[in-house]
Amino acid sequence: MTARVALVTGGGRGIGRAIAEALAGEGVAVAVAARTVDQVEDTAAAIRQRGGRALARALDVTDADAIERAVADVERSLGPLDVLVNNAGVAEASPLSKTSLASWQRHLSVNATGPFLLTRQVLAGMLERGWGRVINVASLAGLIGAPYVSAYTASKHALVGLTRALAAEVATRGVTVNAICPGYVATDMVWNGARNIVARTGRSFDEAVAAMAKMNAGGRLIEPGEVAAVAVRCLRDGGLNGEIVVLDGTEPQPREARS
Repeated sequence: MTARVALVTGGGRGIGRAIAEALAGEGVAVAVAARTVDQVEDTAAAIRQRGGRALARALDVTDADAIERAVADVERSLGPLDVLVNNAGVAEASPLSKTSLASWQRHLSVNATGPFLLTRQVLAGMLERGWGRVINVASLAGLIGAPYVSAYTASKHALVGLTRALAAEVATRGVTVNAICPGYVATDMVWNGARNIVARTGRSFDEAVAAMAKMNAGGRLIEPGEVAAVAVRCLRDGGLNGEIVVLDGTEPQPREARS
């Protein structure tokens, strides 16, 4: 593959780190970003130790001016951005009646507006060069309804809609736009969710994790590396565009959520 440059948001741990390392394994130079640079320094260092090119940058994905500066900085350091992975996200659980306006707005701002702002910033360059990959890490919640996470679910539905609309817009111009929709993944987000279940129900932590795993069709938690493998597929395959790839613990393939 021609040398490419990627920006991965939320790249300090879990899915984001797995994707950053997988892209680096494909020879891609990777900028990993998070709200504070210390969150992503380890990821960048690990990539460099394996002989890859990587840098760590602080980035608030809700700040349009910060995005403009960060993209310019990355392109000065590594070259034009060819690959954007919108992975940064927030997830908070509460009944709708107890969901604050601030929480609602935070979910939409980070999970939907952030990807919009970042994609808008890098898209012109991709189109000018005739090659680009936008990979949105959404969620199975972006295709179905999920109780107690109305704000999160709405924001991920928005991200899936953005994926489809932009994929249609750029379909003939060398840029692909796809979304990955995993169920419950073995990351801090699930561990924190399990702790909330423990606090609300009195179940043990292991029982809470097992209950979440059973909600995936495959009856198990998904590993971050499985999500990263789909991201690599999106990188390699120029014919994959506008796809919503469901990861539910069974074989991943482009499709809607199972009925």
